[in-house]
Amino acid sequence: MAKLKPEDIALNNKIALRIKELRVEVNPNQSKFAECHFIDRQLVSRWENTNDQRGVSIHTVSRFCNLIGITLSEFFDSNLFKEN
Repeated sequence: MAKLKPEDIALNNKIALRIKELRVEVNPNQSKFAECHFIDRQLVSRWENTNDQRGVSIHTVSRFCNLIGITLSEFFDSNLFKEN
C-alpha cells in the first residue's frame, strides 16, 4: 500500500472526527450506539480512530449517514471540511 500524503491523512482525520461528532449527538456511548444499530462497537471505534492510516471509504460514510438519518451533503456540511 502506498504511503498516504499529509493531505490524505488530514482528510481521514476530519472524517473520523465528524463521525465521532455526529455519533456523540445521537448517542454519547459508543457501545450503546453500536448496539442500537446492530453493528460491532469495534467497527464504530475504527471509524472514529484518527490513528488508522486506512481511513474510511465513502461507502462507510454513506452507511453511517444512513444509520443516523442524514445525507452525505449534511455530513460534509461542516466547518471541519471548510478549513484548510
